[in-house]
Parts: sequence; structure tokens; C-alpha cells
Amino acid sequence: MKILNYGSMNVDHVYEVDHIVRPGETLNALGRHDYPGGKGLNQSIAVARAGGDIYQIGVLGADGEVLERALKENRIHTDFVKHVPGGSAHTMLQVDRNGQNSIIVFADEAITFTDAEMEEILSHFSAGDAVIFQNELARSPVFMQKAADRGLTVIFNPSPMEDSIFAYPLDRVSWFVINEIEGAALTGKTAPEEILAGIANQYPGAGVVLTLGSDGAWAVKGEERCFQPAVPVKAVDTTAAGDTFLGFFVTGILAGDPLPDVMARAARAASIAVSRPGAAVSIPSLEEVLGS
Repeated sequence: MKILNYGSMNVDHVYEVDHIVRPGETLNALGRHDYPGGKGLNQSIAVARAGGDIYQIGVLGADGEVLERALKENRIHTDFVKHVPGGSAHTMLQVDRNGQNSIIVFADEAITFTDAEMEEILSHFSAGDAVIFQNELARSPVFMQKAADRGLTVIFNPSPMEDSIFAYPLDRVSWFVINEIEGAALTGKTAPEEILAGIANQYPGAGVVLTLGSDGAWAVKGEERCFQPAVPVKAVDTTAAGDTFLGFFVTGILAGDPLPDVMARAARAASIAVSRPGAAVSIPSLEEVLGS
């Protein structure tokens, strides 16, 4: 099985701060680092390190050397990575002393694909393959519809959670991977059990993974339910925790592994990622996860 990721690749400008800056406040940073990142790239690296066969679909600008290097080092297929003039997408992150973060993402109008480009990419894939989406790359709803029509398994991480999410063909999603904020926006509910029930009622053909940070995570698909406690760890940087969990979850579930095993591996992988600084660079290998 081949896995595609129609996702963002960003140069992450990370500022270490005592606390997340407040409105009107000026704050001296304790340090700054530049890392490869973006939800698409992070998730693809997590899939690759979990043992999946992953193809990145995305756009790099003239300053994308650090991103291209990350793709190659992780043996991610780059056949469908487009190069454009100008800058790559980038983010500005604040990471406080407790490892919590805030993120601003910027991508210009060049970060997009035409219908013809989408059709050409999908011609290389077929039913039985899978595709991962976030809400960061332009025209994602169009590509999702085309992929679903071709019979691909659709995994959706609706982040950032905005009104544009409801332009997606959500009834074609096979797995939602969401946090509490995204779950509340999709269902109008706030309690985890109500979010899970809401997704099941609105999208009865879909499974859902609901991540709850230090409170663990749920996975529900039909009659199968699995709760996975969080793995206790000292958090250094939580930036790629959700992306790491998603990558290991998707790889395991598509391989047909038992749901409890998949959830346990994903939780261990995320716990290792948050114990390290950076986004993509913090994601562990499968060997590390199995040995932890």
C-alpha cells in the first residue's frame, strides 16, 4: 500500500520564550532555531519512520533546501513535490518553558496545484492506497474529492480548524484524527464521549481518533473502541506531538495491525517527540518506539 500526503512543508522559525507573548507585550526570546516543519512534512516523516511507504505532495520555494534535505534523509518519495519561485511556506512558533507552543503559518498563493496536476498525480495511485490531508494546502477539498472518487482511503486531520473545513467532502473521510478543539468545532460538543458520538452520528462510515493530550486518546471505528493513556514524560516541545501520533497511527492501521497495538505505538512515539526540541527533528524511529 502506498500512502500520499497532500500537505504543507514549512520552514519553522522557533523562538524559545518564558511564556507565550500576551497582547501588547514585548518579550525577549531566550533562543531561536530554524527547523524543517509543516504538518504535512511532519506527518510524512512520522509515517516514514514508522515504516510506511510515503509520497509527499507539496510545494517548495527557492529557500526550501532544509525541507528538501529532510525529505531525502527520511526516504520520502518526492516525485510530486513542485518547485516554485519565491519563498516556501513558513511558520513562527513560540515555545514556552513548559513546552507549550503557539504557531502562526504563512503560505502565499503559489502554494497550490491545478486540476490537471492533481489528476496526473492520482493516475499513479489506485483503490487500496491512502491519502492524508490537513487544512494547510490550497485546494485540499478538491484533491480530497478526486482521491475519494478514485477509491483511496482518506485520512483527515482538520487543522487549522476554520470554517473552510466544512467545504471538504467530509462524508468521504475514512478516519478523522482530531483534538478536542477540532472535535468541538465539528460536532458542537465538548465532552470527549459526546464528540466521539457526534462524529459517529454525522459520519457513520468513518473512524475517529480523538487525542486529549495528557489525558490520553480514543480511537473508535464502528463497534470497536480503544482508549490509550498518555505516556508520562517531561515535555520540552509539543509542536509535533499530534503529527507524530497521526503518522504512527496511520501506518499501523493501514498495515492491518490490531487497534490497541497501533494506539500504544502512536502514544509512545508522541511521548518521545515531546521530550525533544523541534518538530520534524523530534520524531522517533520505529526502533526507538519499540525499544522504549
